[in-house]
Amino acid sequence: MSAPARAGSWYGDPVQRLLVVGSLLNALAFFATVPFLTLYLSAISDLSDAVVGGIAGSIALVSAFGGLWGGGLADRLGGTRMIRVGLALNVAVYATLTLVRQVALVVPLVALLGVARLLVEPAMKKLMSLTAAGSSGETVFRVRYVTLCLGATLGPLGGALLFRLAHWMIFLTPAVLYGCYLLLLQFRASSLGDLDRVGDAESRAGSWRRALRDRGLVRVVGAGLVLFLVFSQFEMILPLYLRDHYGQGGVSHFSLMLALTSVLAILFQWPAERLSRRLSRPRLALVGCVGFALACPLFRGLESHLLFLYLGAVVWTFGEAVLFPLPDAVIHDLTPDSQKGAYYGLAELRYLGFFFGPVLGGALLPVSATLYFGLMAVTVFGTWLLLRDPRLHRPHPAPGSPS
Repeated sequence: MSAPARAGSWYGDPVQRLLVVGSLLNALAFFATVPFLTLYLSAISDLSDAVVGGIAGSIALVSAFGGLWGGGLADRLGGTRMIRVGLALNVAVYATLTLVRQVALVVPLVALLGVARLLVEPAMKKLMSLTAAGSSGETVFRVRYVTLCLGATLGPLGGALLFRLAHWMIFLTPAVLYGCYLLLLQFRASSLGDLDRVGDAESRAGSWRRALRDRGLVRVVGAGLVLFLVFSQFEMILPLYLRDHYGQGGVSHFSLMLALTSVLAILFQWPAERLSRRLSRPRLALVGCVGFALACPLFRGLESHLLFLYLGAVVWTFGEAVLFPLPDAVIHDLTPDSQKGAYYGLAELRYLGFFFGPVLGGALLPVSATLYFGLMAVTVFGTWLLLRDPRLHRPHPAPGSPS
């Protein structure tokens, strides 16, 4: 039984709205804690900054490398079931973190958050993709991107307030939010479960192997890896450049700029959506890469005047709004329904860009700011080169059908 095709607005029925609400709760919970995790670990231990960063980064590493396994389980056992298991694990881990203070216990609990993430993320993307069956996946993943922006804007505000009251309270909000999401799924599990009954057992069982052998998917993962490698500079290396030139005032300007870009990222979805109807995906990817590339020389000029920082942020955010949903939308078109979990799971490897990006940027910036920004402006076009293959932009044939 294949997922029903839905015409018109992607979020036009209760199942779709449930997934949007769930995505928002997931984003709010994640961003209410993760930005403060390194501060919490430093407060309860005497570990070095490098070790603290490694512990916090274990969430991304575990979820990236385990994504294929989690996505494959979503294909075999159902996306709804995997989300529920992941949410239950999140609630249990966050609740435990409110009680324990010993570093030896906190470290494995943080790693378990990565396990919960690899169970939830590929399964959630699979269900979102299935609800958009028969149409372009771009709208669904643009809606998801908006929920991420809202979570990144509102989540840290609540987290900062709770962190000031008591450090351990940053774990309280996600425990409650994930619990609410789990209750929502309990009430609507039957309607979501209908989406998982796609394909036959044989096609689901081979989803891992097919994902690993699909050269198109490898290109999409590579495109996402390049994109996140460059994007990570904005959040992790640009603040250092600002601090070097403006001291603590630079930190304040960076905070203001983050608030600006969070709002712009949502507003820019409307022109990005219109562009997506007029341009092919390769050309849309090129527009997004140009936005990132033009922002780099503007950021380089911020040492002359802070106006360049804000101009660069506007151009950068437009590129982000255009480009970010594209890899997931391409996977939506590329993948048979019965294998979407494995494909989206393997695609989690692109998040390694958030690990390698700061390492590369931190090494290049002290050598030459001009070289650093120039190299990033050129590197981002690797995303366009990998996404421009025309074979990535036609629907994948159904299992058993002639290709």
